[in-house]
Amino acid sequence: MQTRALGPFTVSAIGLGGMPMSMNNDRVFPTEDEAITTIHAALDAGITFIDTADIYAPSWDTMGHNEQLVGRALQTYGGDTDQIVVGTKGGITRGEGETWGRDGSLTYLRTAVEKSLRKLDVEVIDLYQWHRPDRSMAYADAIGNFKTLQDEGKIKAIGISNANVEEIQIAIDVLGEGGLASVQNEFSPKFRSSADELEFCGQQGVAFLPWSPLGGTGGGGGRDVGDRFAAFREIGETHGVSPQQVVLAWELSLGDHVLPIPGARRPASITDSARAADLQLSAEELARCSATPGVH
Repeated sequence: MQTRALGPFTVSAIGLGGMPMSMNNDRVFPTEDEAITTIHAALDAGITFIDTADIYAPSWDTMGHNEQLVGRALQTYGGDTDQIVVGTKGGITRGEGETWGRDGSLTYLRTAVEKSLRKLDVEVIDLYQWHRPDRSMAYADAIGNFKTLQDEGKIKAIGISNANVEEIQIAIDVLGEGGLASVQNEFSPKFRSSADELEFCGQQGVAFLPWSPLGGTGGGGGRDVGDRFAAFREIGETHGVSPQQVVLAWELSLGDHVLPIPGARRPASITDSARAADLQLSAEELARCSATPGVH
């Protein structure tokens, strides 16, 4: 497995997105044992970065469900976990009756971090990401709250998610050189509206983490990527690999700072995705992938 920089860490070029195991569109969830087996399969495949969030849960009253799965999987893994980096997110609220909101205040984020620490069963969070902006407050002020949590020793590195170029620049200005570890935005063959953010992150030395990199949003949507975008299927057939591997290999080619985090509910899915790191595509094949129509 090739590696890439993620802030102060060196991680696998392909990560594991934990969301589908606890929150997905068809509401079909693996058992705890099945989810842990999937996470273990990711580690066996050489994946060293796992992405989760406090809101990834089947219901509002099971907040932290996915974080807890990740924590238990790491505790029960038979191999070395010292190099495993876990990123989680906070800033989206979820309450009784499935009421949703945003809160970037220091009071809320500090409480959220403490809960995430307990769910993950760790003393410090490797990467803590602002999940979505709280439009009721200045962006710079919320980033300052994340810096406070870092100064308090609760988190090692800071990331942001669902951010535009201006917001990325604000985060860099507030945190200082090297202070922003990552930006996690939606990016896939279907959705390419984050192309400007992807490019800007490369210029600034910030890792770019495509979420839903296969074009699914919430589980299962990546299964038919080869049907929706024939180029990926045809290139995959040439190499004897899945269209999903071709998608991820193409995304990796867009810059050394790009780290896709495909979600998975089954061991076979993440094992297949991990192989994308070794897939070599020609310049012509990559050009075909980039030329595939998507939403810009």
